[in-house]
Amino acid sequence: MKVIKYFFQFTIIISLFSIFKIIGLKNASNLGAVLGEYIGPLFRSKKLIRKNIEIAYGILEKENEEKIIKNMWSTIGRNFAEYIHLKTFYRDEVGFDHIKINGKNYLDEIKKNNNAAIFVSGHFSNFELIPMELQKFGIKLGVLYRPLNNFFLDPLLEYLRMKYTCPVLVAKSRIGTREIIKLIKNGYSIALAADQRVGEGSKVPFFNKTAQTTTIPAQLAIKYNCKLVPVHIERKNNLNFEITVYEPLKVNKTGNDDEDKKNITIQLNEIIEKMIKKNPGQWLWSHNRWKQ
Repeated sequence: MKVIKYFFQFTIIISLFSIFKIIGLKNASNLGAVLGEYIGPLFRSKKLIRKNIEIAYGILEKENEEKIIKNMWSTIGRNFAEYIHLKTFYRDEVGFDHIKINGKNYLDEIKKNNNAAIFVSGHFSNFELIPMELQKFGIKLGVLYRPLNNFFLDPLLEYLRMKYTCPVLVAKSRIGTREIIKLIKNGYSIALAADQRVGEGSKVPFFNKTAQTTTIPAQLAIKYNCKLVPVHIERKNNLNFEITVYEPLKVNKTGNDDEDKKNITIQLNEIIEKMIKKNPGQWLWSHNRWKQ
């Protein structure tokens, strides 16, 4: 049954990608926003989304809660529609300065000193543009990612990612961990999202509740002296984005690796919380982040 389900999903998505390609980036993004708002709620539990928002913000007024949910689905729809236009973003063919980068001085320092850094972000706005812009800035980069369950669709998205966002992709796995270490030893930086639940990690506070959180950034910082650099992307309007590169996290080593790992992970969660609060409608509330 999964094969039939995945193939059906694949044919629908390929058909939509064809339409998005024909109508151009701007129209595709706008159409994606509409589709996201109307079709998105059919695929994910409204109950889960509202529960997640309540964990983070408490009980909100109905109007404010609905605004966050509507903006989230609009964002997801735009991201989906823009995927087939990654080439346009990569080649700066949009026709205007569509991506502003704050904190370039931190990137300059990483390039100048040839330091390996771990760029930590989350599923904000069109997050695929972060590694693309880091690459274009001259950062040697590998991206840690989770392959899609849909084995028909995954090769296509992997191809687009490798061609236009980052040619060095590392799938999350034990083998992938060894590959990440090898890249770091060869002077590569790593970009990853640290905002979703993982099978292995530490239970640390995230907003108002403990959540299973990846400790990979902390482990790499402790063992290989990598800089931890939080990065956020926000859609300012339509096709205009702002990427903010934060000051590298100060890593204090006490000699107790387990305690240091936990403290660093808590700090990163606090930073991601602030990123979410900046524009809550551009974060992925449909993920079961606090599943115990």
